[in-house]
Amino acid sequence: MSSMIKFPSSMFSLYSSSSFKSSILPKSLSFPSSSSSSSSCHFNKFKNPFWNSNFAMENQSFSAISAAKTQDGAVIQDSSFQGSESFFRSVLASMEAVYLNKNPTAKAILELVHSADGDQICYDHFAFRTFGVNGHGIESMSKFFSDFGYEQREELRFPAKKLKAFWFSPPKVSTSYRGSGVNGPLPRIFISELLVDQLSPEAQDIIKKYTDISRCGKEYAALASAFGILTWEKPSYSEFQQLARESEYAAWTLVNGYALNHVTISTHRLASNLRSIGNLNQFIEENGFNLNSEGGILKVSPDGLLLQSSTVADSTSFEFSDGITEAVPCSYIEFAERLVLPQYKDLPTEEVEEFHRRDGFEVGNADKIFESTSKDQLTRRAA
Repeated sequence: MSSMIKFPSSMFSLYSSSSFKSSILPKSLSFPSSSSSSSSCHFNKFKNPFWNSNFAMENQSFSAISAAKTQDGAVIQDSSFQGSESFFRSVLASMEAVYLNKNPTAKAILELVHSADGDQICYDHFAFRTFGVNGHGIESMSKFFSDFGYEQREELRFPAKKLKAFWFSPPKVSTSYRGSGVNGPLPRIFISELLVDQLSPEAQDIIKKYTDISRCGKEYAALASAFGILTWEKPSYSEFQQLARESEYAAWTLVNGYALNHVTISTHRLASNLRSIGNLNQFIEENGFNLNSEGGILKVSPDGLLLQSSTVADSTSFEFSDGITEAVPCSYIEFAERLVLPQYKDLPTEEVEEFHRRDGFEVGNADKIFESTSKDQLTRRAA
């Protein structure tokens, strides 16, 4: 069996209209795997309606510098971004394109909001799931973001689900982005991991079997996400079922790997009356989409300042290693409204910036948002 996965140059046609230049990634790419059969999805051309063709800035890069003045008085702007911003945003665009290509509900809702609200749709955060075993957990995905200036923030714990998570705040950049999606303000990053050692020995054996097959695939988590592939072999249907009975999170991660679990629209950054998450929820339901009802459609933090909701995940056909093809849950789209902090409540609306609003995440909200991929919610969607 081949020990490498090869990616043909034709795969890059996906990005030909998105300034994803050959100077950023080579025409073919390979990384270690135990077999060439690891691919879990197909790459089809996808036109991202939120991609700004003027985005490409191949020669522009930013390092960590302090605000200062040159001898002629010109100001060097402060930036905590590290590396080439165009490369980083192109990787985010690849993750987004794979996500939207596999999840028609997310794509349709983004287009719907885009048509109703205008040009600017900003992302609040991207979320990923991981297995917390042998280096395949949070750190496998977070390294990519940390390398480009993201900062690790608070830890969140979910004892009943046997999960923990960290969120990461985006770096400051010295350019002003007013586009949509990945061409807008950099999103927060939310990465969770399953505490594998708290599962049954049987479940642990299944997870360790596939993460052991992956071997150094954990070093390429962001790459796997950008190309929409697994870093381990496809599992059998019986293994998937066994995990699902104990942890639906585990079963989802087994068949989706490092795929983008969801993106989140920042509702308060919208221009129309959809900036109120209540209005947006009503608008989405009136257009025939099901929202996650776990704990109520609207999830509200105890301080009342973080409001969240999400759709029910899409499903896709998955061919397991034993030849069985069944529908498995994919991803979903979330919505978040961050209200102004009490100390800034008297600020004129036009002066309110993101740092004036409630930051971070809330365990109670996130616990219910996780249910967007649960069997209960998917069954409700199909009813």
